[in-house]
Amino acid sequence: MNAVDEWLSDLIELAREERLWERGDAVVVAVSGGPDSMALLHLLHRLSGPEGLSLVAAHVDHGFRGEESANEAEAVRRYAAELGVPCESTYINMPAYIEESRMNGQAASREKRYEYLHRVAHTYGASRIALAHHADDQAETVLMRVVRGTGIGGLAGIPISRYEKNVELIRPLLRRYKADILRYCEMWAIPYSHDSSNGKRHYFRNLVRLDMLPYLSGFNPQLPQSLVRLAELATAEDDWLAQETKAVYESHVLPHREGCQLNRKALLGLHVALQRRLIKLILNYMGLEAESTSFDIVETVRHAASESRAATWSFDAGGGIRFVREYDHLLFVRPDRGEKRSPGGYAYAVARGDAALELPEAEGILTFEETSAASARRPGTRLEALFDADALHYPLTIRNRRPGDRMAVLGLNGTKKVQDMFVDDRVAPSRRETVPIVADANGTVLWIPGIRRSSLAPVTDSTQRVIRMKARFASNFTG
Repeated sequence: MNAVDEWLSDLIELAREERLWERGDAVVVAVSGGPDSMALLHLLHRLSGPEGLSLVAAHVDHGFRGEESANEAEAVRRYAAELGVPCESTYINMPAYIEESRMNGQAASREKRYEYLHRVAHTYGASRIALAHHADDQAETVLMRVVRGTGIGGLAGIPISRYEKNVELIRPLLRRYKADILRYCEMWAIPYSHDSSNGKRHYFRNLVRLDMLPYLSGFNPQLPQSLVRLAELATAEDDWLAQETKAVYESHVLPHREGCQLNRKALLGLHVALQRRLIKLILNYMGLEAESTSFDIVETVRHAASESRAATWSFDAGGGIRFVREYDHLLFVRPDRGEKRSPGGYAYAVARGDAALELPEAEGILTFEETSAASARRPGTRLEALFDADALHYPLTIRNRRPGDRMAVLGLNGTKKVQDMFVDDRVAPSRRETVPIVADANGTVLWIPGIRRSSLAPVTDSTQRVIRMKARFASNFTG
């Protein structure tokens, strides 16, 4: 097999392996005018017949290099026409946009460039955008991230494909090195332009390519290949960890009225690598961008779950997200998403004979069943309580706590503050204003479901009729 056929067969095999396209796909080819993108356009044009692809070239003149940029744009249009490929191009005054937006120059250029590519894809009904990143770009990216600090996800470098705005970005040349691409251009007499900005060292990538990689290659001549191999290994391991983390998320993370919650002991039972990944995934799902989720934020959350840290604690995780530890509950909330509750709390009246009361504030329901004392079984949990029906003073009031609330606790002398009982029973601070309290017509606290029963209206040998009160809640409010 000659070199020409090898390029095509390798690319077809890669496309099958990575599912870069399907027969009949429309593909936008991003063409800057340099050797990489011009070679990509030529390759995909040669494959368009056998693979059934419909191509359109797209070029962006960022307005940085005046006449040089304009000449590149014209060269792209001319070559696309020579190949018979439709070409869309645009001019963007990036210097003016950068000054207006105050964005980093490279980030702003990427934003506008991809915005235009997506617009062209929409116009042509394209499902793919082909980009000309190659193996040397991959090596540079990995080294840049190492220098700046990164994790496994960063070491994975540039993905060969990924979805963005319902279009798949594909990089068919990612496993080819620059030298190979230049030889291909020479072999096919493909015209290309030289971008003078590639020699300017105030761009970090240029500094890495021109100085750092050549210097480090003195210690390892195969350094670019080693970095590319590292990216491939990291990609596979990052993908596996992502799948494991998603499975853990689905089994351990529960919805919360303002976000989501996680059991502290469940988190600590995971390997430290999964702990970090899970915390980051939760924050990402909550809306914190991956780039904003720093190692320090993740570690702060992770250490806050340890036995040695305060049982109740919170901090701002960024992006409007608040992390809250309430005993064994770890909450990730956006306070602005929660339901607005009346600052006065709630109170409902219950008459004798009422069967049930829904409590939306407490995300629960209370039921009241009157039976004979002879048939009444003993309560099985703290979410049930029996009272002498004839000793209760109706109407009952079901409400949230009030300042100064006290209870004559069954089995204890005197009374105890409700606040102290909440602390003793590790009631989450965020739930203390919603936990229902059952009081009689005199305002005396009879029962706090799940916490304590008072000594009032006990069931004795002389009791004829019994009221069984039972509570059900969507989630436990104790730690």
